[in-house]
Amino acid sequence: MIKKVLIANRGECALSILRSARELGIETLVIYSKADANQSYIYLADEAICIGDKFSKDTYLNMDAIITCAKEKKCDAIHPGYGFLSESHEFAKKVTDEGIIFIGPDPDVIELMGDKIQAKKLMEKIGVPVAKGIPIDKQRDEEILKICEDIGYPILLKARSGGGGKGMRRVDSKEEIFHSINLAKAEAKASFGDEKIFIEKLIEQPRHIEVQILSDGDKAIHLFERECSLQRNNQKLLEEAPCNFISEKLKEKLYKASLDCVKATKYTGAGTIEFLVDNEENFYFCEMNTRLQVEHAVTEMITGIDIIKEQFKIASGIGLLINQEDVKCSGHSIEVRINSVDPLNNFMPSSGRIDFLFTPGGMDTRFDSAIYKGFDVPIFYDSMIGKIIVKDNKRLNAIKKLRRSIEETMIEGIKTNLGFMYALLFDVDFLKGRIHTNYIKDKEEYLINKMKEVAKNVHERS
Repeated sequence: MIKKVLIANRGECALSILRSARELGIETLVIYSKADANQSYIYLADEAICIGDKFSKDTYLNMDAIITCAKEKKCDAIHPGYGFLSESHEFAKKVTDEGIIFIGPDPDVIELMGDKIQAKKLMEKIGVPVAKGIPIDKQRDEEILKICEDIGYPILLKARSGGGGKGMRRVDSKEEIFHSINLAKAEAKASFGDEKIFIEKLIEQPRHIEVQILSDGDKAIHLFERECSLQRNNQKLLEEAPCNFISEKLKEKLYKASLDCVKATKYTGAGTIEFLVDNEENFYFCEMNTRLQVEHAVTEMITGIDIIKEQFKIASGIGLLINQEDVKCSGHSIEVRINSVDPLNNFMPSSGRIDFLFTPGGMDTRFDSAIYKGFDVPIFYDSMIGKIIVKDNKRLNAIKKLRRSIEETMIEGIKTNLGFMYALLFDVDFLKGRIHTNYIKDKEEYLINKMKEVAKNVHERS
């Protein structure tokens, strides 16, 4: 078993990894920036090192500094979490070249599946449907316009590397194309250090369904699917498992496609294969995330499997001891992301000190966060400050439990999206599962007005 791990992440992600490591008897070293000097996990870890000032490029993206810390503190493994360097094949290779265990797949697999064009080619080769993508390289303007016309508007511009919706742009007409390409390239460069993008056909109003897998290179299993269609600007806001609104026949196809991908790549560790599904249940491979997902908790709730612990075991060479027939789906789980943003001000980031905090509890209710009263929310990183995850026997009961959990949650001193998400939980289309990746965009104004109504009623009662 791994003896000591450097956790190359921050916030609730770092805290979740720390908890699983401690339960396995693994020593923990956390890194932090000066802007994160008040993080709670600093005091819970066995050791902590300040790695730099404020900006990600100098801290959580600083490969050499992270590896130096691991070597100096005699760590035999690094867990990258999600975001930051978690899908950097360059970082994974540097780590393994130093004789340190990278908790994730082989660097070559990260590189292959991180290149969306090559990943699509692989999936097409093994018989999985894909929405074909065409790289934008050195084509002349007229050639790019011809490509777009042949594909047919609307089209989607996507970063060739990375994920999380960065570098992604919808284009509805030729008048928008070149300005959108410049914006997509700039965002991809800033997010992943790679400005390469590609064009693919935009599938209108699809569901976003993903399959969680675990593999030790010899044996692979799936942990069912997650419904991740509720997104704003390609960033997920709410996830649930399982998906009640696709057929069992389609689910089996998605599981098979996912396990075929794992077999073809000789994948090791935890990973997620993402698909787009249209109204006729045609499905298309979207991408593979070669890392832990933010929404892994909903899968843990319905299966009882600690995914982070399994990552540690697989990376330690113990292998995957769980068989597919051992994995059971129990109940329904929903997760809402808590973002420090102001929905009444175009979801602008909100930073500052948390003056008061009360968190939800109760049966099958998780509050995954590193915040506390007096915590200073920095402006330098992602706006997600936590997650509420609930489970119940049926979807509607899980929704009711999530409503109650949000009602209990009090975060004062900063703005959050919880009022907006609370309004969503009462929307008829959401309740009936009539959701797709453009749902939030189409309903945003309506939901904000509902949020205002709720706030007004609460104010009047008080």
